[in-house]
Amino acid sequence: MSLFEGIRLALAQIRAQKLKSFFTLLGVTIGVMFLIAIVSIVSGMGRFMEEDLVGKLIPKNSFELRRRPNMVMGDVDEAEWREWAARPRLREDDIKPVIEQLPASATWAYYSEDNVTVESKYGRPKSISLTVVDGEWFGQKNMSVTSGRLPSSQELDLGSTVAVIGEDVRNHFFPGIDPVGRELIIGAIPYQVIGVAESQGSAFGISLDKFAVVPYKTAARRLVNPTRIIDGIIIKLPDDQQMQAVKEDIRVFMRAHRGLRPSQKDNFSLQTADSALEFWKKIQGFLVLAGIALPAIGLLVGSIVIMNIMLVAVAERTREIGVRKALGARRRDILAQFLVESTTLALLGAALGIASGFGLAKLISAFSPLPATVELWSVVVGVVVGCTVGIVSGVYPASRASRLDPVTALRSE
Repeated sequence: MSLFEGIRLALAQIRAQKLKSFFTLLGVTIGVMFLIAIVSIVSGMGRFMEEDLVGKLIPKNSFELRRRPNMVMGDVDEAEWREWAARPRLREDDIKPVIEQLPASATWAYYSEDNVTVESKYGRPKSISLTVVDGEWFGQKNMSVTSGRLPSSQELDLGSTVAVIGEDVRNHFFPGIDPVGRELIIGAIPYQVIGVAESQGSAFGISLDKFAVVPYKTAARRLVNPTRIIDGIIIKLPDDQQMQAVKEDIRVFMRAHRGLRPSQKDNFSLQTADSALEFWKKIQGFLVLAGIALPAIGLLVGSIVIMNIMLVAVAERTREIGVRKALGARRRDILAQFLVESTTLALLGAALGIASGFGLAKLISAFSPLPATVELWSVVVGVVVGCTVGIVSGVYPASRASRLDPVTALRSE
């Protein structure tokens, strides 16, 4: 019997016994659905962490020199927090010596940031994230504007009172009007809005667009840090290999600059995107394993159900099997018929599970802060799992059907 003939017979049986077939498919459908949904959410979160959250804070092929890590994931005990707090702050005096160690291919920027209450004559005072910057900060962050422009190098050097704002700041302080050319009051000083940044999105339901960026050499720097103190220096290289080499050079320089002995730990942080994501990648691995292991319970139940249903089908169709054998059907034809039928059932269940998994992932993404990205490999796994469940579940019933004696089978009522 050909494969297509087996599939045709299997589909005919499914149509003839719709309710039984539905309950047969249910276990495989649920298992594959949760496999697709969980993998989609975990993959989406991973992509979000790498490209949107950490990727925006620490640009690719770059590292940050700070007192403590900018991104902290995982458990940090109280002793380590105290050690970080006891470290000396980075100062403006550190900027030039660090920059002098960099190769010509490197770009650099330094910044300070904190939450500051600002106002305008079009909106009530509100706390936003204020960042004061100098150097190639905007280029390193790949920041672009939807209206207006970014500060020029001359404006950064002169400390001009200009500002680039996020979408949330625009909507609150300049509702229904173009903010470009208007004033945002920061620390009682008016700053002219020259650009509105492209939306940065949100992180787990928290907006990333509630910010303003101004040149470091303005009075605003005194609102975010004590005098002559900075939060960090960002150094970016053309590729990862150069970045790692320069990072090690800066480590050696900073240890010498601060007079650290070989036995002493670093009293500063050099953080890359990979080091910030190290803890998340461990968690992601466990989540993917859980996403595969938990649906396996549903698939196991589904395979048992398919096997039982196929055994019932063999019992109900004993006379049919006897007729087929009497007409010349070989043992392998009977075996193939029932194997194809069980596999077709499981694949239909897997197909429904894949479609349901897509829908569930999209619903979760739409109604919660969890992102979801459907991975092609999870679809392939769903199909392979469905096929495997069908074959494994159908082997025993198919073997039992193929071994029936035709004379005995014909006598069956």
